[in-house]
Amino acid sequence: MRVQLVDVAHARSGDKGDTANVGVIALRPEWYPLLEKYVTRDRVREHFRGVITGDVERYELPNLKALNFLLHGALDGGGTLSLKTDAQGKVFSTALLRLVLDIPDAEARQLGLPQARA
Repeated sequence: MRVQLVDVAHARSGDKGDTANVGVIALRPEWYPLLEKYVTRDRVREHFRGVITGDVERYELPNLKALNFLLHGALDGGGTLSLKTDAQGKVFSTALLRLVLDIPDAEARQLGLPQARA
């Protein structure tokens, strides 16, 4: 099944200098293992290819059923230096929620995931 991240999580983002900070939180506690397994730093790096110039770090927060990503080189120098429209990195959360996850059908059914997307 192809499931968009927005169907299983919500997110917040902001700036830390030239780094965008994106938190992704499972909508249901039982969906957190999907985030751990399928929302990898490599997938996130690829998703933002051409948008960020640095590396991606991932931190797991199992007590919050959340992941936190640091997207280095995302803000063209940061809020006070950048000429980007979104110099504080607020849209990175929305952009990440567009990530499509390929979940095996049996796993998706077992977890009661929302209808698959084409």
